[in-house]
Amino acid sequence: MSTLPPRAGRRCHNALNPLHSTLYFSPDLLTELGALGIDDARAAYLAARGAALGAVGAGAVTSTFYNFSHELVARHLPAIWALASPEEVLAARLRAADATLRRLLGEEVVGSPEMAEAAGLALRAAEACTRHARPLYAAHADLPVPDEPHLAYWHAAALLREHRGDGHLAALLAAGLDPVEALVSHTATGKGMSPRWVLGTRGWHREDWDAASGRLRARGLLDEEGGLTEEGVALRAELEETTDRLDAAPYEHLGAAGVERLTELGRGFLFTAASAGAFPADLIGRE
Repeated sequence: MSTLPPRAGRRCHNALNPLHSTLYFSPDLLTELGALGIDDARAAYLAARGAALGAVGAGAVTSTFYNFSHELVARHLPAIWALASPEEVLAARLRAADATLRRLLGEEVVGSPEMAEAAGLALRAAEACTRHARPLYAAHADLPVPDEPHLAYWHAAALLREHRGDGHLAALLAAGLDPVEALVSHTATGKGMSPRWVLGTRGWHREDWDAASGRLRARGLLDEEGGLTEEGVALRAELEETTDRLDAAPYEHLGAAGVERLTELGRGFLFTAASAGAFPADLIGRE
């Protein structure tokens, strides 16, 4: 029996995950990886997020990332590892995270007692994450926790992000949504990336998007205008509820008061970062 208010873990995740994700929209990441010879933005994302897995090939990354075109992944992996080792990429990623957080939050917030408190709470929550059937989380769980509180907070957010993400992929499989169908249906909620951003970053083409939309319409999940039908709304809600259930342990471990406080702190940091221009203006939406 849950001791938390409904969706408390999801709300906490929604406060922490976007701040972690600022790295992948940051020029600092491409600067750091560019110095290693990885100067393509999509290659940089694949390297930065996949490096915790080691010098793996395209198959492992396509599997664990789920919604990227294998063609795109194979274009860059394993070739990336001839330019820089996973260890070098992970070090560059942490330097980029440091620069990004300092730029977006400011030195006062980075060095604040609130940041140290948030790092402690997030790391405590992550103590209850589990490795089995969660490859991206398990890989990140083997990395050392950075000493500086703002980087420890970023690292803990990565652990919680990948733990929830791995569970979400299981929910997508159970729902029978392939990678492009998952993207299309998420965008149709109005909370996912716009088609322009999806197609520009995930390696799919417009015909892939249109074909997936057709399959969703045939299942009665998408209407002719590209919005979710009643059945589609119900399916997306069920997906999130399943993901909540599979991701409950960290937040139950932290407890209701801790989750509430971590959510409050995380929202404050996220608001500051977003106000500083952390995300592209056209990132989210159906168009």
